[in-house]
Amino acid sequence: MSIQWYPGHMNAAKKKAAEQMENTDLVIEVVDARLPEASTNPMVEELRKFRQRPCLKILNKIDLADPAATAAWTAYYNAQEGVTAYAMTTKKPADVARIPDLAKQLAPHRGVPTKPLRIMIMGIPNVGKSTLMNALLKKRVAKVGDEPAVTKQQQKLYLDKNTVLVDTPGMLWPKIALPSDGLMLAASHAIGSNALIEEEVAEFLAGELLVHYPQLLVARYGFKDIESLDAIGVVEGVGMKRGFRQKGGDLDYEKAAHTFLGDYRSGILGRISLETPETRGVRLAQHEAEMAAKAAEKAAIAAEKAKAAANGKRGT
Repeated sequence: MSIQWYPGHMNAAKKKAAEQMENTDLVIEVVDARLPEASTNPMVEELRKFRQRPCLKILNKIDLADPAATAAWTAYYNAQEGVTAYAMTTKKPADVARIPDLAKQLAPHRGVPTKPLRIMIMGIPNVGKSTLMNALLKKRVAKVGDEPAVTKQQQKLYLDKNTVLVDTPGMLWPKIALPSDGLMLAASHAIGSNALIEEEVAEFLAGELLVHYPQLLVARYGFKDIESLDAIGVVEGVGMKRGFRQKGGDLDYEKAAHTFLGDYRSGILGRISLETPETRGVRLAQHEAEMAAKAAEKAAIAAEKAKAAANGKRGT
């Protein structure tokens, strides 16, 4: 399943962000620590690089992510020019309290009365931007919800008299190239439920956990023979363990899929990362190979048509 979700307000938000970027000194991009690169919006990178703005990359929700994978991603982003990575969770006030100092280090020429530090906070839906804004300002200034795209309007607020924060709506991009990215985003609740089929997303997640975290499936659901299960078997097993039945006694597969995704999203399953720099590289290489194969096939078909057309003209 190729998942795409780009509501109209996101296109308007992109235009406003592009306008605001000219008057921004620093971009704070919030990503999901469980899938940092899949939850990195390429449009954000494009906008900030065009204006040559530094980026504080916040890997949020580390309490839900695999610590080893988070460490690898932090090193990966710190190696990039103009990027400083910071792994944290908004649940810890001490983590949030470090952000202003980190921001000032990236824009040392700003943050004084004559030159206030202007920060734009960006990220895809449901990565915790609004929660971060509220934690930074120590008051509720942004709506928070467990559904993607709660924030739909840009707003400007003062962190202190020398620091201005601009909160932007969560934005995805018009076309998600890697199908696995769409599935990871859907599993992590960054995409509206109207754009996906939960059962297929749950099967993708089950397949990933069977490969990388089978012990967590055993610990949570008590599977006796995990090696014999496939992705569908995992979702069915969740339903059977919970006793999810429809009228007539058939397994309620839809409810099982919904519950399984909820267990992952809430962290009940354990600390899970759906990608590492290494697995990301493998997926990108596979995608490029597939695109090259499709391009070659398309070129071959075009060549055959051109040859047939030429032969037809000669025959005439």
